[in-house]
Amino acid sequence: MAQDFTLHTHTIGFDGKNTPEHMIAAARNAGFKTIGISNHFIVHPEIRRTKMYGAAVAGGYSTMYNTSFDEALAKFQPHYDELARLQDENPDIRILRGMEVDRFPTDAWADGFARACEILKPDYLIGAAHFVEYGGTVCNVHDMAAVDAKIRDEMLNIYWKNIQELVKSGMFNWIAHLDLPKKKNLGEHRKWDAIKRETIKIIAKSGVPVEINTSGYKIGTLQPYPGTNIMKMIAEYNVPVLISDDAHDVDRIGRDFQLAFVQARNNGIKNFVSLQKLLDFRKKTL
Repeated sequence: MAQDFTLHTHTIGFDGKNTPEHMIAAARNAGFKTIGISNHFIVHPEIRRTKMYGAAVAGGYSTMYNTSFDEALAKFQPHYDELARLQDENPDIRILRGMEVDRFPTDAWADGFARACEILKPDYLIGAAHFVEYGGTVCNVHDMAAVDAKIRDEMLNIYWKNIQELVKSGMFNWIAHLDLPKKKNLGEHRKWDAIKRETIKIIAKSGVPVEINTSGYKIGTLQPYPGTNIMKMIAEYNVPVLISDDAHDVDRIGRDFQLAFVQARNNGIKNFVSLQKLLDFRKKTL
């Protein structure tokens, strides 16, 4: 196997399709020694006003949209308790408790998140940017496809600045799907190469790993997140890398890991981070 752990996974009750038990069994069957469950941790007072909230309601995963940290804690604490119980019942595979976090740049958010981490004590944190705040509104990256070109470019610029701030915060064990707007075929023009390179330089300086996320193959680009141009920058600056499946169901566990590993190596990436270094990376003070 290219990697004997998979840490970016989602379960039912958030926006996954299967229970933690089923995901753990799938990881075991795929030969993984460690699985991490990393459901979305999203807290913003206006988060239910996003256009994507309607889609979340329709899809049955609206519970991951929280307007307060107390609301998020009420969902995560029993979820983490369940994972602790499952670890006791499955000693042959290591089960880690993570979360995929959307960071919002306010002191209130930082204080609330620090309190949440002190209570929950997650094993790792994934930094992600699914949202941008534009014109007083919280927008999902999907919303970028529905606006005019000028506003779209402004949103994309904010998106990359958000990624940079994720890195600078020092809060996260690694950064997820760097070029997520590619999902809507956005941000792929060469004019974005400069801010992408600026971002990779910031990442390299910080030492934070980034993931090669195989869910990108689902959108028909034949590339993971990030794509080839960013992978070459990652190789140039020797940024540490892990492979993630971003599995929302059992069929995605470990999917295309070997393909991503080969593609990363073909683009010059050699610095694949070990599990222990990955878990040790995050600063202890939030």
